[in-house]
Amino acid sequence: MEKTRVAGIVPMEDGFVFMHRVGVEKNKDYQEYYTFPGGRLEEGETPEEGTIREIKEEFGVNVKVVKKLYEIYSERFERKELFFLCEYIDGEFGTGDGPEFSNNPDYADCGKYLPEIVKKEEIKDILILPLQIKDRFVEDFCQ
Repeated sequence: MEKTRVAGIVPMEDGFVFMHRVGVEKNKDYQEYYTFPGGRLEEGETPEEGTIREIKEEFGVNVKVVKKLYEIYSERFERKELFFLCEYIDGEFGTGDGPEFSNNPDYADCGKYLPEIVKKEEIKDILILPLQIKDRFVEDFCQ
């Protein structure tokens, strides 16, 4: 199966949800950055199902996938990355219980995962990875 990462772009309150990554020892280029919630697509999942699952695991909220917005190929990670616009349905933001929150030793050098809602007007001033998606996202949603 081709490696695929799925991610959700979720408008919430006056901004969008992001995973703020801090103290990422394994990434020598970026130890602190923001990223759209998501992760690896699991065997047998559709990209939409994987996006919904990842957002639930990371943020504790239920979403509905509206449409695919972006698709890139990451040379660095040798994988396809899909980004979906999602709509918040329900759940308490910040109650995710995914493996990144469980003291799993596989995540020891991954730093802290901090769920945050970033206000629309502040998004252009933060480092969002992948960079090529940030530019498109800011142009599409933050003008």
